[in-house]
Amino acid sequence: MSIAESERASVDTQHKADHLCVLVHGLWGTPSHLDYLSKSLREKHPADKLNILVAKSNSGTYTYDGIETGGERVTQEVEELLEELIHAGTPITKISIIGYSLGGLIARYAIGLLYSKGWFEKIRPINFTTFATPHLGVRTPLRGYHSQLWNAFGARTLSSSGRQLFTIDTFRDTKRPILSVLADPGSIFIRALSEFKNRTLYANIVNDRSAPFYTTAIASTDPFVDLDAIDIQTFESYSPTILDPDNPVSPKATKEPLQPFYARFSSGGQDLLTRLPLYTALVALIPVATVAWTINSGIQSFRSNKRLQLHEQGKGLDGYRIPLMMNGNSARSAVSGAFRRVNSAHGQDYLPESQDDDSDDVDEDRAEEDLPKLELKRTSSRKADFPTLALTDEQFEMIRNLDNVGFKKYPVHIKNHRHTHAAIIVRMQKPGFDEGKVVVRHWLDEAFEL
Repeated sequence: MSIAESERASVDTQHKADHLCVLVHGLWGTPSHLDYLSKSLREKHPADKLNILVAKSNSGTYTYDGIETGGERVTQEVEELLEELIHAGTPITKISIIGYSLGGLIARYAIGLLYSKGWFEKIRPINFTTFATPHLGVRTPLRGYHSQLWNAFGARTLSSSGRQLFTIDTFRDTKRPILSVLADPGSIFIRALSEFKNRTLYANIVNDRSAPFYTTAIASTDPFVDLDAIDIQTFESYSPTILDPDNPVSPKATKEPLQPFYARFSSGGQDLLTRLPLYTALVALIPVATVAWTINSGIQSFRSNKRLQLHEQGKGLDGYRIPLMMNGNSARSAVSGAFRRVNSAHGQDYLPESQDDDSDDVDEDRAEEDLPKLELKRTSSRKADFPTLALTDEQFEMIRNLDNVGFKKYPVHIKNHRHTHAAIIVRMQKPGFDEGKVVVRHWLDEAFEL
């Protein structure tokens, strides 16, 4: 039995812990992916202080079934445990939700359901944290045929979750993608998010092949495209892995001197020779892998659609189809969103410079008007001269709305392994993932409040 499974099985109703922490894994994930997070959390906070639930109802290909279905499953797990603890005489009074990758989006949906069902009137939301979560989706803003191919192909190989991650879905009767609804100021999801005392995210600055920096950091720029052109400011005792959230980067005052031509040619030639076997293998394997991936994706999408049909027929979860909006403000968003999607055919990777300075200010007053009862907590940041990515208008609006609620954003620089998406939470025990242990230590020491 994995650590994650044993944690769920050993929620001890004899202890008087009043705080529940829920961990939610990502796409293709299993509870075992969160073993290191769960183990570290338990070592820091014993069972008489904290209950830990590692959600398991979305394991494996069940993550194909969409954010809302995954969120409903997690909500059911949480509610069942809350009721169990109430009946045992050890009710929960505080709750924290931690999401990894797609699990962060599922968690954002689940907290909206918990909020709408009145749980937050009885339980105080304390910590909401995401690790490498694609809050803006995974549509690449880069130009070129390969990027357009990725946006088209990727969206259609992961069933409902794929369409939602690439924002080509229409969620129920909103006429908008689900990610846009999750970030609507009038939705139960933003209201629920605003209830948490601490909202934190961790975002890889390089080599995250699943969820790049701009989407995991909820940002309209990516200052880490060329690390040689910037100075990175790290965070005290967590250097060099955790960057200073208030001033993570600045352009270098002087550029590095250019190497002589011979030195550059020699270095490039050696690098090519070193990588030549890898390139040769990729040429041979990519076509085979692509065909296998497509066939498997088709099978899994078919199975996912069958599960969703049963779900819609009431043979799955049927208690969570509730109003998503708290007021009428979203009607205006839906209409304007329809017009914006018609005009959001971006071909370039960055917006023209004339638009850079305006991207953070458009509709700012409307965003604040839509949150009349919330205390707005903006993430502090220093304006830097980095070009604005060619995101869609919906993505820019997501950034504004989520920043209005406020996240503490920690950029993460993992150098020793190229699979930073897995390393950030130490998804498995590998020597190259040790930098992820620094990330987890920072989260427990600086961001997680008992």
